[in-house]
Amino acid sequence: MSIKRSAAYVLVLLAAVITGGFIMVEAVRADAGFGKITVMLLAAMIGIAGLALLSAFATNGQMFMGLIYVLIACTFLNQAFFAIHLGFFSLFIYRLLLIGAGALHIAGILTNRHHIDRWNRVNVKGILMFFALWFTYGLISLLWAKSVTYGIKYLALMAMGMFLIYLIVMFIQRFDQLMVFYGIWLVMTIFVMAIGFYNHFTHHQLPSSTLYNGPQYKQHYPTSVFFNQNDFATFLCISFFLYAAAVKNMKNGYVKAVSLLFAISALYLIMLTGSRASLLGICAGAAVYVFILLPSLLKKLALYAAGAGAALFAVLFAGRITNAILNLFSAPQAMPGQHPLPSNLARANLLKNAFYYVIDSWGFGVGAGNVSYYLKAEPVYDTGGVVEVHNWLVEIMANFGVLAMLGYLTVYLYLFWALYKCHERKSENQSRLITEGLITAMAGFLVSSISPSSVSNLFFHWVFLSLVIAAVNILRRLQKEPAVTAYYEKQGDAR
Repeated sequence: MSIKRSAAYVLVLLAAVITGGFIMVEAVRADAGFGKITVMLLAAMIGIAGLALLSAFATNGQMFMGLIYVLIACTFLNQAFFAIHLGFFSLFIYRLLLIGAGALHIAGILTNRHHIDRWNRVNVKGILMFFALWFTYGLISLLWAKSVTYGIKYLALMAMGMFLIYLIVMFIQRFDQLMVFYGIWLVMTIFVMAIGFYNHFTHHQLPSSTLYNGPQYKQHYPTSVFFNQNDFATFLCISFFLYAAAVKNMKNGYVKAVSLLFAISALYLIMLTGSRASLLGICAGAAVYVFILLPSLLKKLALYAAGAGAALFAVLFAGRITNAILNLFSAPQAMPGQHPLPSNLARANLLKNAFYYVIDSWGFGVGAGNVSYYLKAEPVYDTGGVVEVHNWLVEIMANFGVLAMLGYLTVYLYLFWALYKCHERKSENQSRLITEGLITAMAGFLVSSISPSSVSNLFFHWVFLSLVIAAVNILRRLQKEPAVTAYYEKQGDAR
């Protein structure tokens, strides 16, 4: 082993020891409990032993890809089964794996030049640059944020999500790897849905749920590994379309039948959650699915018909639409007496507060994560104690300003358009499985994202974005340089 490589491994090992020591000290200070600390030590020992055993039978590249796949799978567990709260920060399985993957990636950068080859095969550098600029702006926004603590917590969540996107784009660069990623999502969703059915039929919730030890009349809502039923419904809205695409494009009859069963299960669980936004997301995604399957001529006719229908609807119901908007923005600041604020008025006031903060900050936003602080400490309109915006795009705008929100929306629409253009080209069933599943899931998520209180802490959002961006990266490269791509497909992941 060269001196350079040895030094890199020593640095990574030293960083791991220091990080581990810090975590242990903080765990003791936070009174995490002897049991949890013991479990941490045992898990670390088993993990090190497992890595040592695997190193005898697999290359470094194969081991790292295995770590990436395990990391993806563990993100679906959220914090339901293992969580260590260190006061300011909490550690879950996927966060530990993400830290480990990051350390190994840095070691790889220091010891070889393969990362340069991988970076040269990235066709979505502009998207990665946007995330880097967004995060940088978030750091700068702490200068005018009223609560730096809120901002750092928010940026920490963003940093983990953006780093996951970077890792996925850098290391999932072959179509077979993309299919494994897609398959992991489908398989882990089965596990997540099983817990949801357990919640519904037994009226038992996991400790990570806000309904745990809550009112009995709410115990039938399925929350699975998430904080509440709305978060679960948004996740299921994405998964429904991934299963639906498998039903249409998989050749194996058994796989079709199983995918249909789980698609129906996802839809049924969404109905059990009572999330109207997610049901609207299903309708939106279904409409997009029907549209992309139409022949070219019918697509044009459908667009003309939709435009004419929208115009006619606007003319016929202009009065009602105007009244609805006026009622939204003229909602009372508070209810008289001790009456609780109805949820629809609370939502209206949340939006009014957010727009007020954006205007008051001259469109720059109140600072990373600070819209929650403002809603808690300085609400202009009464929200009934609710301190989250409940609208992902408005949340981005209130925290980071108008330009950041428009940038995110532009990236999202570009990814949607890129997948649609890939779908329009005649391709095999697996490519259509990817494009159809992701296009419709993106449409569904964009609508259903108004259901959760905040999307920033929903890590599956970042996992989904990483799947979409990796798909666009791979499909674009397949179209641009098929011969080079075929060569790397044969070479495998030894690089």
